[in-house]
Formats: sequence, structure tokens, C-alpha cells
Amino acid sequence: MKISTKGRYALRLMLDLAMNNTGAPISVKDIALRQDISDKYLEQIISILNKAGFVRSIRGAQGGYVLRDTPNKYTVGMILRLTEGSLAPVACIDDMDACDRESQCATYVVWKKLNDAINGVVDNITLEDLMVIQNDMSNNYVI
Repeated sequence: MKISTKGRYALRLMLDLAMNNTGAPISVKDIALRQDISDKYLEQIISILNKAGFVRSIRGAQGGYVLRDTPNKYTVGMILRLTEGSLAPVACIDDMDACDRESQCATYVVWKKLNDAINGVVDNITLEDLMVIQNDMSNNYVI
């Protein structure tokens, strides 16, 4: 499984909004400059996040985006599933009807354990956790 740029950039965008929250809206252009990502691409991603209710759009000359909730309410898994869809390594994990061999397939156990491990990681790291890690990295602390 590979996470696309859409998923990686959505996570960076959400982290940027959390890290730079002053109460004022943040423009996509400012995020794009800090993250060195095309503002056109970020506009597409922020639209997905906005429609899902992860961010709130504020219109006007001083407009931009803010998180709708506190950083501890967003997990990496939530953000990646929104932009990537399923994180399952194989189709039969998501859809039991996709394979009629499950009951006789030893490799199913491997895929299930891999899926559980992935979900165990991404569903237990929040934006708040990433903020702590980012701050530690900025202060030259070793993780």
C-alpha cells in the first residue's frame, strides 16, 4: 500500500492549520508556501476537507480556513481514509464478497493482521500528537 500525494498533503495541510492556529483564518497560499506544495493542488484537497466538515471556510479578503474541531479530535486514519479511501492492503479485507476463498486461504490471515496493524497506528495518532512531534523536531529533540 502506498499513500498518494493527496493523502500525504492532506495530512500536512491539516497539521499546518493546527500548528499555525491563532484564531484567524489561514489562506491556502500561506500553507502552500510553508509546505512547498502547489496552491492549486491544495485548493483541491481543502475542498475535500471542507465538504467533509474537517475545516471551515471563512470568506473575504482576510479569509481562509480553520479546523472545525480541536487537533485531538482528528486522527491520521480519519484524514487518510477521507482522501485515500480504504487503507486495506487487499480487497478481500474490505469486502468479504470479493473473494470466495477466505475460508481456505491462509494468506487472508496475513492481510488481516497487516490491516489491523495499519489501523492500529493511524487510528491512534492525532493531529495533536503530530504537533508535539513537530515541536520536538523543531527544537532538535530526538524522538
